[in-house]
Amino acid sequence: MKNFKFRIHDNNYNVRIVSHEDNIIDLEVNGTSYSVKMKEEIKKTKTPTLVRSASKRPSEPLKVNPSSSTTKIVAPIPGVVLSLDVKVGDTIKVGDRMLVLEAMKMENNIVSEKAGTITAVNISVGQQVLQNEVMIELE
Repeated sequence: MKNFKFRIHDNNYNVRIVSHEDNIIDLEVNGTSYSVKMKEEIKKTKTPTLVRSASKRPSEPLKVNPSSSTTKIVAPIPGVVLSLDVKVGDTIKVGDRMLVLEAMKMENNIVSEKAGTITAVNISVGQQVLQNEVMIELE
């Protein structure tokens, strides 16, 4: 199991723990076997388990204001624009992919949550964007 080296009063001791059950330890000291009974049982330490508590407020999806004439598509996370699937003047419907954003080596499809016409594209392929940066505007 485990090996230890001790030096006591200029004497060297090689100790090897062979087994450990409850409060009985079988060990070898310089090749001689011993069975040692501990006065108290050794408490086994457990590896702590980290538990993350649930968030008190639920996550909020990106909300589109249905009464507004202009909708701004913002970056949900910082990343790099891998591909741009729309251009100014394109008409899109709900669920159409507008662009692919790479963040932390993962590709994230950004899709439309509202039908409309693209009025402005503020990004280009390869551009790095910050969280909440306006990427596309549509009416």
